[in-house]
Amino acid sequence: MNTRAQQLQAFERLLDIMDDLREKCPWDKKQTLESLRHLTIEETYELGDAILDNDLPEIKKELGDLLLHIVFYAKIGSETNDFDIADVANSICDKLIDRHPHIYGDVVVENEEQVKQNWEKLKLKEGRTSVLEGVPKSLPALVKASRIQDKVKGVGFDWEETHQVWEKVQEEIAELQVEIAANNQDKMEAEFGDVLFSMINYARFLNINPEDALERTNKKFIKRFQYLESKASTLGKSLSDMTLAEMDVFWEEAKKV
Repeated sequence: MNTRAQQLQAFERLLDIMDDLREKCPWDKKQTLESLRHLTIEETYELGDAILDNDLPEIKKELGDLLLHIVFYAKIGSETNDFDIADVANSICDKLIDRHPHIYGDVVVENEEQVKQNWEKLKLKEGRTSVLEGVPKSLPALVKASRIQDKVKGVGFDWEETHQVWEKVQEEIAELQVEIAANNQDKMEAEFGDVLFSMINYARFLNINPEDALERTNKKFIKRFQYLESKASTLGKSLSDMTLAEMDVFWEEAKKV
């Protein structure tokens, strides 16, 4: 691994390159905070894919892409004298020190859960009126539900036992079935959302990340379906020409593969 001096040298190299690009490259000169936003989101998802695939070389690459974006934003901020990369780094350093009084102060904690509870309490002391203010509005719904539940848990609003959460899941499923029987589309949607929310909560009690679990299933389905497409192509058929029974034969093969 690199020494601290080598790490700082590499970071300085990136800052110098960013200066060059912003001055000389037509594309880089044109970018704004707003134009980079969707690209940053895309890079974040690419990093997430690499992590789920446990592809360490790809993780390194995607981390570099994200680091570039951070440096890029800071460069733009420096051009308007609003902030630069030192301000960004010092801001997070200050926050980490303030949020870890058990490391940089005299607070004593016994476990991870107490650390998380202190974290949420400290944020309220910083001026937030709700523990949910820190949940981004633009998060995908599944991730947002998970973050909401994690946030309120930090201030003690949570179930006590896992079986209670499972009972809530069953209760919500029963309520959904009532609305399905009544064929009330609006209430069906509302109850379906309650089922998903309660399942995400249950996943948390099982120490399962629901986003990772669903993405794992997505990848599994894609792999099996593409196997099915490949087998159909080998037979000179399209899937639309096959019966469900024929497709099911290959689907079962895919599960074994």
